[in-house]
Parts: sequence; C-alpha cells; structure tokens
Amino acid sequence: MAGPFLIVHLIDGTYELFRHYYAVPKAQDKHGIEVAAVRGVVGSLRGMLNSRVATHIGVATDHVIESFRNDMWPGYKTGEGIEPDLLSQFHLLEEALGAFGIVVWPMVEHEADDALAAAAVKAAADPRVTQVRICTPDKDLSQMVSGTRIVQEDRLRRSIRDEAGVIAKFGIPPASIPDYLALVGDSSDGYPGLQGWGAKSAAAVLAKFGRLEQIPADWKTWGVNCARPGALSLTLETNRELAMLFRDLATLRTDVPVFDSVDALEWHGPTPAFAAVKARLDSAPVSP
Repeated sequence: MAGPFLIVHLIDGTYELFRHYYAVPKAQDKHGIEVAAVRGVVGSLRGMLNSRVATHIGVATDHVIESFRNDMWPGYKTGEGIEPDLLSQFHLLEEALGAFGIVVWPMVEHEADDALAAAAVKAAADPRVTQVRICTPDKDLSQMVSGTRIVQEDRLRRSIRDEAGVIAKFGIPPASIPDYLALVGDSSDGYPGLQGWGAKSAAAVLAKFGRLEQIPADWKTWGVNCARPGALSLTLETNRELAMLFRDLATLRTDVPVFDSVDALEWHGPTPAFAAVKARLDSAPVSP
C-alpha cells in the first residue's frame, strides 16, 4: 500500500480507445490487424504508472457495446456504425492492459460507466483513500462526483472537476445529473429527452426542485426563470413516465462487482505476458 496520500485512478478504457483511434496514425501488425489505438492507450497509461502519477489504477471497458439498457429502450446505442478496425481493438486493449498488470473490468451486461461508478463508490468508502479520480470527460459520470473526494479528471485537457465544478458547469448538483439527462437527452447514448427541453430550462427547473418526481404539475407558477414554461410543463406532464425511463437509462449502477479491496488496484509492474504484447504493438509500422 502506498503512503498517506492514496489517489485511486479509474480509467474509461472505451473513451481512451476512441480518443486514441482518432488522434494517432493508423498502424497494423504483421497479421494486418489495426493496433495503433491500443498502442496509444497502453503508452499513455504506462506513462502515468512509470512516472508514479498513478499507483492504484483500474480500467473499465465495454467488452461488447450493447448492455441491459438496450432491452429498456430500442434506440439505445449499439455497435452499429463503429469503424471495424476500431471495434476490433476492444478485446486487444483488454488483453494488453491485463498483460501490463493493470486491473481491467470488461463489461458485458453492464457498461464501462457502471463499472467506473461501482469502483468509485467502493474506493471512496476506504478511509485510506485520499481521492478517487474518474478519468473521463463523460457527463454521465458527473453524477458520481462527491465533494472533492470523488472527482472527474479530463486527462486530455488536464482539468479536474469536483462537486463545485459540476454545479458551475451544469447548474445542478451531481445527484440531479440523471434527471437532467432525462430531460435534455443524450445523443451519444441514443435517447432523445423530452421535446423542447434544453440545458438552460432543465438546469433552472432542477436547481429549484432537484429530482423529476419533486417537480410539481404547476411548477410554471413557482417563478422558475426559463422560457416557455407553459409548453415545457405540458410536455413533462404528458411524458413523465418516459422521462422516468430516460432517467433510469442515465442512472449508473453501483452494484457491479469490481474489487474487494483497493489493494487489488496497486500496480506491481508488467506481467511476463507483456513482452510478447509489447513486441506485437511496437512492431506495427505507421501507415503512410
């Protein structure tokens, strides 16, 4: 176990893979399989660990894109439209990170975001942990931020968002983020929100009432400062059940099995299997 300042880093492996796929030149191994994004992610995390920026780390990935949420909403995101040479690197990333000695949670029934949420709650409950950093800019994970103990870190922009930062960005506390997403929708996840509701109106109403079920039918008479309150109120009353469904989609599950103790996240260096993985990744020439 590290010293008195123990920071747990939880990495969104799916986000990192997408980010590197569109940021680095293509490269194929001797079998013609694209590996550049995996090489980029491994190199990035290796830099964190070798420089001791991180000592305790876990990575969540979407082993498959679909999850239990696809049964809840037919339009929920799928793997359709993802570039084949990106999709083919998902499992290779898990293999490479595991060989490098990093704990990986490959999600099948749940999503990577659920594993990150569960790991954040579990790590924050350990009194030895000074801070939990969820490394992703994904707004879904903002619901897990708590004070300065659980924060979001955007490694690309080198910024950290605590609870005050969530309120400054969205106009609402972390607990209201699923309600906010239910109203405005999330195009990346495939649900539309309620017609007419935007970021400003959702923030104004939720700043006043907090959660969907606490918004009264006559909220437009409560002096909430937003445009077209009558139309928005009618839309919400007509579609309240749909809004609750969207909130359920946006709510991250924290009961996903991740680890028994943060000690399991301490990095002890690459495993013997990493030499072969490294040779494969390093030997892939950059495409012209």
